[in-house]
Amino acid sequence: MDIMSSGCEATLMESICEGKNSWPELVGEDGLAAAEIVEKENPNVNAIVLLVGTPVTRDFRCDRVWVWVNEDGIVVCTPIIT
Repeated sequence: MDIMSSGCEATLMESICEGKNSWPELVGEDGLAAAEIVEKENPNVNAIVLLVGTPVTRDFRCDRVWVWVNEDGIVVCTPIIT
């Protein structure tokens, strides 16, 4: 499995995925609340809240959004389909 340690370096592949694919307005918000908003606005995705630096797979999936948070649970990167 190809693993990367994450932050905000994900690449948006919006042209191949259905529905809303980016949520810049959620930066600075509570991570759990942000995940709920993401899933409400695009029911095709699962929003997963992760602490910045958590290792994740590098595979691209139209049904996944990483919601990167700091130690306080605050969104620090624009959630996008990854």
